Amino acid sequence: MLNKEQLKNEIKAAFLAEQTEERDYNASLERICTRIANAIDTFVKSGVVTVQAGIPVSTAGNAISQTGATTSTGTGTIS
Repeated sequence: MLNKEQLKNEIKAAFLAEQTEERDYNASLERICTRIANAIDTFVKSGVVTVQAGIPVSTAGNAISQTGATTSTGTGTIS
C-alpha cells in the first residue's frame, strides 16, 4: 500500500542530511536527487495494482495446467 507519510519523511531526510554542506554544492545536490529518486522508486514499487474483474483472457492447456493472458486492456488503481 502506498505510504505518503513515509515518502515525505524520506524526502525530508534527504534535505536534512545535506543542510550543513558548505563546500560542494553540486555533490550535495546530486546526493539529494539520488535519495529523492530512490524514495520515489520505493514508493511507486510499494503500490498494489488492483484491476477490475472481467478482463477477457485466452487460455491453453488442460483442466489441471492452464496458461494464458488477457486479451484486452483493463483499468486499474494503485493503492
